[in-house]
Amino acid sequence: MPQMGESIAEGTIVRWIKKVGDTVDRDEPLFEISTDKVDAEIPSPAAGVLTAISVKEGETVPVNSVVATIGVAGKVADAAPVAANPGPRGATVAAAAPASATAAAPPPVDDTESGDRHKSSPLVRKIAKEHNLDISRIQGTGIGGRVTKQDILGFVERGAGSRGQGAGMPPSPVARAAGDQVEKMSVMRKKIAEHMVLSKRTSAHVYSVFEVNYSRVDQIRQAKKGDYERAGVKLTFTSLIAKVAVDCLRRHKTINASIDGDNIVYRSDINLGIAVALENGLIVPVVQAAGEKNTLGLSRAIQDVAERARAKKLNPEEVQHGTFTITNPGNFGAQFGLPIINQPQVAILGVGTIEKRPVVVDDTIGIRLMGYLTLGYDHRLVDGAVADQFMADVKRGIENFDPSQA
Repeated sequence: MPQMGESIAEGTIVRWIKKVGDTVDRDEPLFEISTDKVDAEIPSPAAGVLTAISVKEGETVPVNSVVATIGVAGKVADAAPVAANPGPRGATVAAAAPASATAAAPPPVDDTESGDRHKSSPLVRKIAKEHNLDISRIQGTGIGGRVTKQDILGFVERGAGSRGQGAGMPPSPVARAAGDQVEKMSVMRKKIAEHMVLSKRTSAHVYSVFEVNYSRVDQIRQAKKGDYERAGVKLTFTSLIAKVAVDCLRRHKTINASIDGDNIVYRSDINLGIAVALENGLIVPVVQAAGEKNTLGLSRAIQDVAERARAKKLNPEEVQHGTFTITNPGNFGAQFGLPIINQPQVAILGVGTIEKRPVVVDDTIGIRLMGYLTLGYDHRLVDGAVADQFMADVKRGIENFDPSQA
């Protein structure tokens, strides 16, 4: 099970593309997984025959768990959990890495003072420690009574850390009326819900909204879009905003930082997350080293990761190590949004719809192309003055965009 992003401790097998006995080529899609950051098809790390499947569709297991074995033709193993070291005749599928990089699921960890063993992931134990919780009090719904992230987040949400009697009891069922349609949450939807609740609980969310005049960048976009199309890429407002934001992040290092316990990590690289809406959820692929790209390079990279995100063709490293995120609810007509921070980042930029509006220009009414930008930031680290200085810089950069930079 590959790790598809920071803070991701587990993943769910959504679908096996191959079945036991099938021949697979190296890098051929083998199975599909879902985490709270991405749905992705995982390529085979080796060529051979799929001899065993250890994790069934719908099961959730920790990262680096063995999920299948690839061996030689004519030797099909039982579909049971396999050892961490299958020997020279087999290749274990673990983290979509080279066949020799095998790993077994971590053993259960003792989480109670009484010595009883309760299965949980490192992320669950981290949340328990942050909230001073005893995992033995939580009823696990995972395989073998495993306490999942959803279990502990629900426990905390109900105030289990402060209430005694009745703590940890499941919430009352939602009343249903005749004609209501009920269906199970998808794996991606559940993971997104968990990640968003965790982010709201972790970060002190505050927002600043700036109105921006896009008339200048629109003129530049119209003048340059033909050149970009001949290069095989579209010049969008998102790529121009991204270029300005990346340049500003170099001057405002606090916005491009993370909190690690009592430490502040100021990132040396600017890795730009771009939120991509899917039919059944939202994922955030990352443009690595965005600070080193010009506008054409950013446009090409953003278009590439967005297209492959929708096609479930992202590689594991392409949803990891993001330092700042841009999301664009304006695509659907929203004036502005109040986005939730993508952990472990400390800020996220929301782009509102861009449209012609009447504005005051030199004491007269004029028509300009306007839109709102929203910065959601973590007040544990980012003060209002710091956030507003960054946003003022972004506003200036857009309204005075240098055509030579496009």
